[in-house]
Amino acid sequence: MIGELKRNTNDGDYDVFAICANNNTALLEEQARKFKPEYCAVYDENKAGDLKIKLRDTQTKVLAGMDGINFISEHNKTDFVINALTGQIGLEPTLNAIRAKKNIGLANKETLVAAGDIVVREAEINGVDILPVDSEHCAVFQCLAGEENNKIDKIILTASGGPFYGRNRKDLENVTVKDALNHPTWKMGKKITVDSATMMNKGLELIEACYLFDVSPDNIDIVIHRESIVHSLAQFEDKSVKAQMSLPDMKMCIQYAITGANNGKRQKSLCGELDLTKIKNLSFAEPDNETFTFPELARSAVKRGGTLPAVMNAANEVCVDLFLREKIRFTDIFDFVREAVEKHKNTENPGIENIIYASNDIKRHFLSRFA
Repeated sequence: MIGELKRNTNDGDYDVFAICANNNTALLEEQARKFKPEYCAVYDENKAGDLKIKLRDTQTKVLAGMDGINFISEHNKTDFVINALTGQIGLEPTLNAIRAKKNIGLANKETLVAAGDIVVREAEINGVDILPVDSEHCAVFQCLAGEENNKIDKIILTASGGPFYGRNRKDLENVTVKDALNHPTWKMGKKITVDSATMMNKGLELIEACYLFDVSPDNIDIVIHRESIVHSLAQFEDKSVKAQMSLPDMKMCIQYAITGANNGKRQKSLCGELDLTKIKNLSFAEPDNETFTFPELARSAVKRGGTLPAVMNAANEVCVDLFLREKIRFTDIFDFVREAVEKHKNTENPGIENIIYASNDIKRHFLSRFA
């Protein structure tokens, strides 16, 4: 979903100008009736007609497809855009919003993975802030607040380890879709839940952190933290470490991006209070990079740059979809993504056209292979 906000100058609150979704028109109808946006956009054009019928008794206009999403992402009534679309389809509306000088609350990590250099450059040209909504990057952002004059030694991203922590490659051979979607601490969409199970999510977050915080991939560590209480950490030159802690609840991250990230002011939230006496233990461990190979594959890809990170991301997107449709095995995701990265003829300093072409080409390859 991508949400558009505008400030209500009379009472300091925010109005929802537009809401987008992929195909969940039931939830979108519920949200539209609650927030009364001027526009709703449905990426699945076949479902847009259904929503138009459902909302015919309201003033909300229904748009369809990427054209609808792009229309509202750059609309002159929008102040702030929250992009939580799944996959690389989030790139185009993000760039359009940036060029229309809208600040971005980014939960679509694939935007920076595929085209980080271009997106960051466009944000600088247009004077736009990209504020992280993902829990890990929101945590790092908070750790760095007030530390502008201090050198970052490294960023430490925490990972829950997903549902298969402690298992080896052989243990994963017969994993089912149901197994992979059984995340121990977070409730998320199917694609991101599978990414957590393979640890690709952490690889994508590593690349995203490079661009958000201007840090070398060699200065980003990943640690397993099963409790999902410490959401990430920043270490400084003097070896002091700051951590952001809270219960695992995305409402806090979304609220902070909208209300506090630009001014440092925190507001009362609906999130639960962290009681460390009930948590009792916070554990940390090194990741198993032999079984869960994606974080190091991502580190290598962003070092090499060019179209390689986009191809890695696109191969993962299509392979996760194939797995969810039970066309390939869970362990095939690791093998096929690595194969795509190793065989790719990298284009250095790519434009958006090069990135989109390379991404679509690898998707076509796998879809035809497993048609």
